[in-house]
Amino acid sequence: MTAENKQARGWNRQEMARRAALDIPDGSYVNLGIGIPEMVAQFVPEGRELIYHTENGLLGMGPAPAVGEEDPELINAGKKAVTAAPGAAYFHHADSFAMIRGQHIDVCVLGAMQISEQGDLANWSTGEPDAIPAVGGAMDLVAGVKTIYVITQHCTKNGEPKLVESCSYPLTGKGVVNRIYTDLAVVEVTPQGFVAVELAPGVSFDHVQEKTGGRLVAGPQLEK
Repeated sequence: MTAENKQARGWNRQEMARRAALDIPDGSYVNLGIGIPEMVAQFVPEGRELIYHTENGLLGMGPAPAVGEEDPELINAGKKAVTAAPGAAYFHHADSFAMIRGQHIDVCVLGAMQISEQGDLANWSTGEPDAIPAVGGAMDLVAGVKTIYVITQHCTKNGEPKLVESCSYPLTGKGVVNRIYTDLAVVEVTPQGFVAVELAPGVSFDHVQEKTGGRLVAGPQLEK
């Protein structure tokens, strides 16, 4: 490992979520996936309002309740206790998915196991015999939501790239990802492949390129 790589701290989980939050327009209807994507709601810039949707039938989801004030009947799709913001609406599960499939949700932020340079997403199963048996709502979300953002570590715990030429895991959707936020960079998915549009502090383009399994080019913002 080079001295540069040792110093390449990159973004932590909170910083990745904060960076993604900056790109979501004011007034957007937003669905947040489980894990790091959930943190996005904590970092919305002051003066910007986002309306959160959850697949199990709530539009206007608020923050998690204080300890001891949880309502067992008020949970998100990940079965975590939430609150309802003023003006929130409740509806049938089928109506919730009609909103998704009808392209009424503006932005969805998800995690990923792999993303291909064509924007294919694999985020629900490794294909192993003991893997998760069903895709859940993710397939509907990536097919129906207007803009798909992914937040994920750039590599697996074993150092394998998550940004790849083509996915080896079962797909959630083909050609659906618009932008990726990793611990190393913000990467745009384009017809020409992956384009790095921003690098984390202390991280060089060469380092990101080394950790990427598909084609990666530097965006105009990074060119000298």
